[in-house]
Amino acid sequence: MSQAEQFLSDALDAFDFGGPVRETARYGCGHVNDTFCVRTPSRRFILQRISAAAFPRPNQVMANIVAVTSYLRDQIAASGGDPARETLTVYPARDGGSFYTDREGGAWRVYPFVEDTVCLQSAETPELFAAAARAFGRFQSMLKDYPAHTLYETVPRFHDTEDRLAKLKAAAAADAMGRVSQVRAELDFVATREADCSVALQALREGKLPLRVTHNDTKLNNVLMDPNTGEGVCVIDLDTVMPGLSIYDFGDAIRFGANHCAEDERDLSNVHFDLSLFEVYTRGFLEGTGGALTPAELDYLPWGAKLMTLECGIRFLTDYLEGDHYFQTQREGQNLDRCRTQFKLVADMEAQWEAMQAVVDKLR
Repeated sequence: MSQAEQFLSDALDAFDFGGPVRETARYGCGHVNDTFCVRTPSRRFILQRISAAAFPRPNQVMANIVAVTSYLRDQIAASGGDPARETLTVYPARDGGSFYTDREGGAWRVYPFVEDTVCLQSAETPELFAAAARAFGRFQSMLKDYPAHTLYETVPRFHDTEDRLAKLKAAAAADAMGRVSQVRAELDFVATREADCSVALQALREGKLPLRVTHNDTKLNNVLMDPNTGEGVCVIDLDTVMPGLSIYDFGDAIRFGANHCAEDERDLSNVHFDLSLFEVYTRGFLEGTGGALTPAELDYLPWGAKLMTLECGIRFLTDYLEGDHYFQTQREGQNLDRCRTQFKLVADMEAQWEAMQAVVDKLR
């Protein structure tokens, strides 16, 4: 029995679901939090135990989520939308708090289930990729005036590419697993792009790029989709909502979706950055943002794609050198294969850099 199951009964008692709980079962494909679907005679709810390993300060995570979803509800209502369907609603515990803490310090929260939606694990068509782009673009647009600096940084330096580079250098110098000799080419790849790691952060420091409320995990499966219209309904998984750059959210989605290979593809001849999917997503994202981005943010969109892909490759490489302790692996060398896949996508982006810029210029 997992730790979550040990405290599940207490957690259920900590919330008033408006009726007797008829069924509780694990739900979804997430690998970070423990997620359950709770069913009463008339409603369903999502009950989650927040991962203490990933989020050691759940009070800050929940403070951010409550603040942002409350703001979104007002924005959605003002535009004639349905706040109960188009953003998550934090369901209070019996004591009035936004979460319940069990005897081991685990934090539990509840959201009402958003009915008549589906959660897709991959964009099987360009139209679905575009729909996700519009949803994340609307998320940016609705939060464009939110004071991002008032949010907690729930994962410190999460997209600080300079810090990720420094950690890679430290891991290579320590060579704790004796693996540096196997990754000389990958380390050289990063070394030739060291200056790139400062591009976005320097633009932020110089005031060229504004600090925004960012989602920081813009995969397709973090948008609930309407199965009838194929459009995005609600952006979910808000644990990493915090201050950041809009180009990070854009870029991470491109990294994830503008290719047709597995993240750990061994045959790099199968790894290609798809410019047509880049255009599909860019069009949808800009439709969703509706003019909320500054000219500089538009200029830096290709940089967002490149930097998020480079950063992810750096993180995989660092974990490989340190002994694969952060990312789950199912086989030897998986993190190194993941790294090589990301670096191949970076190289492909560089080869199509002018074309990427032309796409943005055409659509802006």
